[in-house]
Amino acid sequence: MPNELRPRPPSAQNRGLWFAGVAAAVVALAVVVTGVASRMHQSDEVKTWTGIQSIPAVTLVSPTPGAGARTLTLPGTLQAFFNAPIYSRAPGYVHAWYVDIGARVKSGQVLASIDTPELDQQIAQARADVRTAEANMQLAATTAARWSRLLAEDAVSKQETDEKTGDLAAKTAQVAAAKANLDRLMALKGFARITAPFDGVVTARKTDIGALVNAGAGASPNSELFDVAKIDRLRLYVRVPQVNSADIRRDVKVSLTVPELPGQSFPAVLDTTSDAISDASGTLLTELMVDNPGDILKPGAYAEVRFDIPRSATAAARPQALLLPSSALLFRNQGMEAAVVDASNHVRLKPVGTGRNLGQTMEITSGLQPGDRVIDNPPDSIAEGQLVRVVAPAPGSGRGGA
Repeated sequence: MPNELRPRPPSAQNRGLWFAGVAAAVVALAVVVTGVASRMHQSDEVKTWTGIQSIPAVTLVSPTPGAGARTLTLPGTLQAFFNAPIYSRAPGYVHAWYVDIGARVKSGQVLASIDTPELDQQIAQARADVRTAEANMQLAATTAARWSRLLAEDAVSKQETDEKTGDLAAKTAQVAAAKANLDRLMALKGFARITAPFDGVVTARKTDIGALVNAGAGASPNSELFDVAKIDRLRLYVRVPQVNSADIRRDVKVSLTVPELPGQSFPAVLDTTSDAISDASGTLLTELMVDNPGDILKPGAYAEVRFDIPRSATAAARPQALLLPSSALLFRNQGMEAAVVDASNHVRLKPVGTGRNLGQTMEITSGLQPGDRVIDNPPDSIAEGQLVRVVAPAPGSGRGGA
């Protein structure tokens, strides 16, 4: 056989290429296997996460025994001790205003002045009417005196003399009426100077130079000129639910806070109550007094009012109720219920008996134990036996989680 037909042994270069191809195939296979395994693992993780997220997440609270003294927190409204809308009794046009909002004013201080051209003409006419009436009265007096002398001489009849005397009395009354009308117009002219009724602060200015001013509060929608309020002491109005109305006494310690001054508390003193439960809201209207040095508190502001109510002797004789946040209760057709989580994280709906509503908390008289794990803010759709996932409460929520 010729030499060119014999098989040649593989060279070293060809063997190297063959090994490189095998290695590349192994690496590619390893990459594919790793990718498939990673995808399967991620899919399992997604399924597990989805299953966990489908379980409702809840936070828990536990009933706590009520303390000997309890607190009642309610919303309130601050009002100025005095608040006066200022109107004009004299019609005209605003000549000038001298104070603006925020100005501290004294009693009798001039706030604005009004030009009263129509009133000025009425005053001039009233003065002329007084002079006319006085002239007529003087003539009637002279005539009456003359006829009285003639009557003494039997020159005139007594009837005519009485007529002249009566005319003098009528003319005298006309003088008094004309002077009274002039005094009335002069008093109205005095209202052309708008003054502060008491020491306070101007809380509103509702007019400007040249504005038409009508007399009286109901003359027009824009007839109010200023609002003046006395704010060195404030009135605090709180509506107390009927169930708590018996606890509002003068020995109760009261304090208030406002959102714009966090961390600051202001004492208040109970002044009076309406002594009647409103049929519209079922509450007792309570008025408290708050000193306001430095005018820190603002009239019209919302306040959170805290009543520190001591435990009375009659309450001490009763079994001590548990306290539960009002947000943890369910209002159902069959009555009040609480959603309790058992050891296996399943929901058990328990009917509860309630006592007094203390604002953010409610007295629980039956149905729960101090160690029960109660769902806070349960959804309305929660059902008996439902599986839930317990999570920690959000920081700053003020709720105690189990």
